[in-house]
Amino acid sequence: MERRKFLHSGVVAGASSLLFTPLGVMAHESAGSRLGKTFRLNYAPHAGMFKNLAGDDLLDQIRFMHDQGFRALEDNTMMSRAPAMQEKIGILLDKLGMEMGVFVLDKGGNGANTFASGKQESTEIFLKGCRGAVETARRVNAKWTTVVPGDYDRSLPIERQTANVIDTLRRGVEILEPHGLTMVLEPLSDTPNLFLRHSDQTFMVCRAVNSPCCKLLYDIYHMQRNEGDLINHIDRNWEQIAYIQIGDNPGRKEPGTGEIHYRNIFRHLYQKGYKGVMGMEHGISAPGKQGEQALIRAYREADDFPA
Repeated sequence: MERRKFLHSGVVAGASSLLFTPLGVMAHESAGSRLGKTFRLNYAPHAGMFKNLAGDDLLDQIRFMHDQGFRALEDNTMMSRAPAMQEKIGILLDKLGMEMGVFVLDKGGNGANTFASGKQESTEIFLKGCRGAVETARRVNAKWTTVVPGDYDRSLPIERQTANVIDTLRRGVEILEPHGLTMVLEPLSDTPNLFLRHSDQTFMVCRAVNSPCCKLLYDIYHMQRNEGDLINHIDRNWEQIAYIQIGDNPGRKEPGTGEIHYRNIFRHLYQKGYKGVMGMEHGISAPGKQGEQALIRAYREADDFPA
């Protein structure tokens, strides 16, 4: 996934000219002021995306996101935050009427601790992560947690690896289901060693696990790199898609910086009636406050499609 490298590098921004002075200074005076209209789709900025405009405090960043019209938050590292901070985040999100998007389930890293091996120690690490994810989700009122099954185990036939992944995930949903927490499986493009690479493959695994708490996370950036034909793949796998993430390609920055026609994709999702969170899991193409302002503008423009 290599998320932290780019998420710390920058973020999403770009508010309308009404929101900022000519010098780029924020015009809003209070956390409660509403400066930006809500979007058609429920885009979720990442923690840290607006640190130049809102400051380093995550609670202030959340208030700023709300002021710009965003109604969700995404934070891959939520499980590593202190429980007291998780509680504060949950209380603030509830007060502002915002949703908590995905956080990454701690299961020993994306690659090395692989479910494909079927090893008991790998399963136990994952199950421990599931129990911790339930506690984190309770504090922040989260409904989804990201799961990456890990690398291939090339000592085993692919059919055996697939069976091992399915069996391990079934053990996980036994923990998550009673709490209404859904693991969303994410196929990735970071390395060809990762077991989950394509949306159709992930669809098959979800069908086999056969639980409402095991679904597909469709990351548009990764799927553009791995398979393309985005809208057709979305339609084909629709019944298993529970969560969507965003990032343009090449570069994994905000919409409009690469080859993906995000306005068309957003319109398609809107017309299909998608009501879920759209995680803004990407970097930012320009530094500082101006880059963050440009990020908000990019989402305003991509969200401005004919209904």
